[in-house]
Amino acid sequence: MTPRVLLDRAEIPNGGGELRLFQRGHEFSIMLGSNELMNSRLSGSEEALATLPCERLSDRTAPRLLIGGLGMGFTLRAALPLLSAKAEIIVAELVPAVVQWARGPMAEIFDGSLDDPRVTVETTDVFDLITHNNAHYDAILLDVDNGPDGITHAPNDRLYSIAGLKTAQKALRPGGILAVWSSAPDAKFTRKLADVGFSVEETPVRARGKRGAHHMIWLATRR
Repeated sequence: MTPRVLLDRAEIPNGGGELRLFQRGHEFSIMLGSNELMNSRLSGSEEALATLPCERLSDRTAPRLLIGGLGMGFTLRAALPLLSAKAEIIVAELVPAVVQWARGPMAEIFDGSLDDPRVTVETTDVFDLITHNNAHYDAILLDVDNGPDGITHAPNDRLYSIAGLKTAQKALRPGGILAVWSSAPDAKFTRKLADVGFSVEETPVRARGKRGAHHMIWLATRR
């Protein structure tokens, strides 16, 4: 059996715990304690986080997207072929080491996507980019923590609060989409989105093919 090798460790800012990057053969995983946050074999729902909103914005010639959470780059890679040459994608990643892993041991997975001229990576909290940019984005794609019921970083709760969702709504252009990934459904969060005034779609997606675990993606459109 191919052994699993620990490649690196990284602290999440503000006491969020320690991330660990593992490799087994060609497979990578990122762990927080005993929780596997992501695995390079399971990309389906992260790709859907990009494809679902991008398909709905196909009529926009120069869309600006904000992706919260670089992860293993599946959302970014899925978005690129669906967007025009005039598109702009900003990726916010809180943990600097995750960006280093993307350019280092996981470079093959990223397949040059970080070097696309449409892409800018900001090592910062995505909430800061949302807060200071009104009517700035055509889509905000959030794959932060474990979804609204976060497990890694308590300040992420402000993203999913009523106040945080109102801030995200203001950051979107008219008709813009807030897309949120979660490991599980959350009826309370669906109600929050509706209470803020979004038009809401719930889309269950598979983590991998037809047999992977079900994850949830909300598509919340600014009216």
